[in-house]
Amino acid sequence: MNNEKKDSKKDIFLKWIRRLGVWGFLFFLIKGLIWLAVGYWVIK
Repeated sequence: MNNEKKDSKKDIFLKWIRRLGVWGFLFFLIKGLIWLAVGYWVIK
């Protein structure tokens, strides 16, 4: 019974990691692109 609880908690945790991973990736991708645009604008 303990193993089942740990597995279900682990599955829920992994599901959240995947969800946050996608949003985190998109956030840092957009943030990086904005900083590249700002740097290009400052140099130009």
